[in-house]
Amino acid sequence: MRTERLSAFSDGVIAILITILVLDLRVPHGTDLAALSGLLPIFLVYVLSFVVLGIYWNNHHHMFYLTDRITGGILWANLHLLFWLSLLPFVTGWMGENHFAPLPTALYGVVLMMAGVAYYILERVIIRSQGAQSKLEAAVGADAKGKISVVLYALAIPLAFVHQLLADSLYVLVALMWLIPDRRIEALFNETTGETGL
Repeated sequence: MRTERLSAFSDGVIAILITILVLDLRVPHGTDLAALSGLLPIFLVYVLSFVVLGIYWNNHHHMFYLTDRITGGILWANLHLLFWLSLLPFVTGWMGENHFAPLPTALYGVVLMMAGVAYYILERVIIRSQGAQSKLEAAVGADAKGKISVVLYALAIPLAFVHQLLADSLYVLVALMWLIPDRRIEALFNETTGETGL
């Protein structure tokens, strides 16, 4: 199977998830700024989740551009990632509606952590299928940033029961770490396409 089909399917799923995310932003009944204040927690977690989905979409795009062929293992690993991402609208809505209460904030972290684990598994399955000449392995190496992200999410989960702001800060920190695309992947991507930037 060619990578384009799997990428198109994954793009469609992520686009639907982004659409579902925005449905939790209800139109306020008032016409002044005070009417918007109740939406602030929902809006903040929406922005974070939108950025997280955008980061996964961006990195998924790069990863599959460096993938030569699709195997059954890659298909299942990709579905595993999409499963965890599909839970993001639910935990986003729950955390926002309950103003960052401990349990919803912790569960948000569980979903983020499991999505990070699933992404790492997908990356490793692709690298194993490509063999010694794997372009993806040359680009990501040991993927320290991916491992650090999962550890930070794991730390944030119990912190949600101590102080939600600490947990939320770690979620934002991980997102900021990934806002800048991996330079090694970007360099290989540009080398392959002949472009000078994304």
